[in-house]
Amino acid sequence: MLSASSGPDGGGAASAGHSGPVSADGLRERVRDFVAGHDPAAMSRIEFLRARFDAGLAAVHYPAGLGGLGLPRALQAVAEAEFAAAGAPSNQPERIGIGLGMAAPTILAFGTEEQKARWIRPLWTGEEVWCQLFSEPGAGSDLAGLATRALRAEGPGDAWAVNGQKVWTSMAHQARWGLLLARTDPDVPKHAGLTYFACDMTADGVEVRPLRQLTGEAEFNEVFLTGAIIPDRDRIGGVGEGWRVAQGTLMNERVSIGGTALPREGGMIGSAARSWREHPEGRTPGLHDRMLRLWADAEVARLASERLRQQLAVGHPGPEGSAAKLVLARLNQEITALEVEMAGADGLRYQDWSMRRPESVSFYGRDAGYRYLRSRGNSIEGGTSEILRNIIAERVLGLPAEPRTDTRVPWKDLPR
Repeated sequence: MLSASSGPDGGGAASAGHSGPVSADGLRERVRDFVAGHDPAAMSRIEFLRARFDAGLAAVHYPAGLGGLGLPRALQAVAEAEFAAAGAPSNQPERIGIGLGMAAPTILAFGTEEQKARWIRPLWTGEEVWCQLFSEPGAGSDLAGLATRALRAEGPGDAWAVNGQKVWTSMAHQARWGLLLARTDPDVPKHAGLTYFACDMTADGVEVRPLRQLTGEAEFNEVFLTGAIIPDRDRIGGVGEGWRVAQGTLMNERVSIGGTALPREGGMIGSAARSWREHPEGRTPGLHDRMLRLWADAEVARLASERLRQQLAVGHPGPEGSAAKLVLARLNQEITALEVEMAGADGLRYQDWSMRRPESVSFYGRDAGYRYLRSRGNSIEGGTSEILRNIIAERVLGLPAEPRTDTRVPWKDLPR
């Protein structure tokens, strides 16, 4: 049984002195005890999620006092299953996916104790949405070439004044905070002159403009920073250490996208199988062959994803996350293309999601035409497929890196 010592937040950490492996049954009992004292039907979603966080049951691998119990990450699935069985409210992972998959791991790894205490709880409950202010019109694949500047601000207090433009910023229109990478020293090579901040998206000088995409939605935005003031206390990591912090964020982003648990018959291949059953008139020997090959590819991806998640449970995965994300993008595009082809003219029709995007409807629960159009972005978001292939070639296969001359000269001297 799980041995724990209660802390002031009502949670507590797993006792460092317990012997043997942590029992999943002990964690199940802890969740049941919590639900017995916190009736989901009698509490608002936010009240329940706050209490769950304070009890250390938000993410059991988080540190004690920060929503966790310091347990192995693999036990999170045990807690989630118990909460689902009890009808507990969801923390809306679609809305806070960037917060959970990117902001939280970055803050936990590089943030100060004060920053962790300020940001992790409302991030996990969904009270504060986060976005990622990385890409720029002139710095997407070459992120280290970004031009947004952060200079020490004049006047009282220790702060930075930020000027620049970011683009393709998912959820910026709803975000309270943004993970910002900015240039603080143009006199050193481009990777060395970057610093990482948390940007208050409601601050003066921060303007968000929507970018309408192929599906009719505006998930993405461009963000203009004009003299936006960021207190130095909101800097994450040291001055000039932004690239190191950003690499941690990017790896977690790719794992978050590519390392998703894929069901054997649901998800990507499940939607294609449904279309196969619903449109017998569109079946041909050629499409049948494609269907079988894609089913096999999807099963390989599912097994690889499970392996990646197991690696994540015992530590930080390496570049495998890039491979998983690359495969997920390709399969989503090829499978949705097959669906649209089988459905004929009907495959080009889909419900307009531009005015509403209910959290209860997943990507795979929508029309084939919508999924086909939306999947075009899978090979861009979270790192383009071309960049991910370079990462795999260099860090997995050990192939020589591409010749580079722009990494040894000051950023200010690079051609624009």
